[in-house]
Amino acid sequence: MIDVAVYNREGNEVETLQVDENVFGGTVRMPLLKQAIVMYHANTRIGTAATKSKGMVEGSTRKLYKQKGTGNARAGAIRTPVRVGGGHAFAKVARDFSKDMPKEQRRMACDSAILSKLQSGRLVVVDELTFETPKTKEFARVMNNLKIDRSCLVTIPQLDSNVYKSARNLPKVDVMVVGDLNAGIVCKKQKVLFTKDAFMSLLNRKQD
Repeated sequence: MIDVAVYNREGNEVETLQVDENVFGGTVRMPLLKQAIVMYHANTRIGTAATKSKGMVEGSTRKLYKQKGTGNARAGAIRTPVRVGGGHAFAKVARDFSKDMPKEQRRMACDSAILSKLQSGRLVVVDELTFETPKTKEFARVMNNLKIDRSCLVTIPQLDSNVYKSARNLPKVDVMVVGDLNAGIVCKKQKVLFTKDAFMSLLNRKQD
């Protein structure tokens, strides 16, 4: 069992939650976690880089001049890669770098990512995080009270535009609904901040 402290917005501990490691798989599956991170990184690549081969550049395929008797080095077509303006010998082509994983493996990788944050003490739970209007200054104050001064993923139970707008101008802080969590974004951030409702909904979902 792991004891997880719940803090209020002032940074004071108000209660403690006991979390069974088996809810998140018991151990961190490092090979599966790496596979998931590689997949998420690959899926962000835009494989549109391309160059023209000698078959794509403009120009005749006729031999420039006869092979012998001119005193010049032998030459082929003007589109050859060795001439200025010619095509590339090994031209780049558009590629699809995307990878895929089965849904169950992605879920297990996300569980391992969350468990690793739990075990390292980089998962923080706050009792509530609501704003009547967007207030970046108030959001920054709450983060400072919780001693979060590096990159952070804020996880909320459902979409809240006021929370999103309050955090969007803070560097390296992202807001995400608990149902959209994945191993890539969890591992990317130094800390993960859950509201208590979001964390309990995650635990209840795992136990169902």
